[in-house]
Amino acid sequence: MYTISKTFSIPAPISSLALGHASHLFAGSDDGSLRVYDLSTDKVVKAIRNLNGEVSSIICVKRSGSELRDAWVAHGSMISKFKLDSSKMIQTLEDALGTISVGETEDDLVNQICSSVQFIGDRAKELVSAGYDTSVRHIDFTKDELLSEAKMDATLAEAGVSLSPPFVVAAALSPTGVLAVGTADGRLCIFFGGEKHPSKKKAKKWGGLNREEMLALKVAEGPIVALAFSQPNVVAVNAQSGAVVTYEPRILTISTMLGVITQYELIYDSQANDGRAILKQLWQGNVTSIEKVNTILVDEKRIVVGGLEKDGKGVIELWNWKQPEHQQEQDSLSGDSSAEQEQG
Repeated sequence: MYTISKTFSIPAPISSLALGHASHLFAGSDDGSLRVYDLSTDKVVKAIRNLNGEVSSIICVKRSGSELRDAWVAHGSMISKFKLDSSKMIQTLEDALGTISVGETEDDLVNQICSSVQFIGDRAKELVSAGYDTSVRHIDFTKDELLSEAKMDATLAEAGVSLSPPFVVAAALSPTGVLAVGTADGRLCIFFGGEKHPSKKKAKKWGGLNREEMLALKVAEGPIVALAFSQPNVVAVNAQSGAVVTYEPRILTISTMLGVITQYELIYDSQANDGRAILKQLWQGNVTSIEKVNTILVDEKRIVVGGLEKDGKGVIELWNWKQPEHQQEQDSLSGDSSAEQEQG
């Protein structure tokens, strides 16, 4: 189970989160600021101010010789790179190592309808975009070519009839190629068609939007505003080569706008006769101080949730994994039993 271990209050609503080094949390806000917290001391160690609009995304980049990651920061219609281990405590846009523009104007069509963009990890020219036109698109952005598309129509048989438009509010792509989509009417759509597996060869075309390998369920009463896949490594053996490999199980965490956080295991066997997928709930909890959730971040030990409080200020909740007491007792008894067998 997860329990809240820390809460941070910030002047402006949280719009994006990223983890750098194990103890560094990067938090972007809608006022164009970014703060780097050292989670071992709970203090802000670096900051960026006066960026060109809301900080919508942060990517941390490891650099040799530095514990503090460099950061690519998307703000407004720009993306800038910052070297955060500089002597400055607070940087501005003028301190960026480089900045590129990704939109002609604030009224650009893409900015109006696109809510999420996910790059397909092992396909350098391809991405998945989703937005308020209820569509999910698979695109070769080097050719500006639409490769495939799925429409989140209001009558998906698996999810029932919806009384609200199924706008795509959030999306996440696992390292193995499973795509998860959350809609404004509380539906969770999982696409398994593009998944990589140790026993499979890489397909020529990513088949992630195949409706025949999709699960759609209504899991919430309000919008699903954030999704994130966990990446705990599991050892497996390639069925063809016999090589030992690691893969990530399908663990997905979602949050509604009002802060109901749910973690699922996604179970799907493409070789089964019925091809059925199962959504197994592992844990559920509610935020305590967040009025509206904007983003979540997940790793193998914690969930970080960002949004805003009732007074409009920003807030971050850090949830840590805690093994249930009955499980700890079982593990302890198992250990004692093993010790007795060794002594015997």
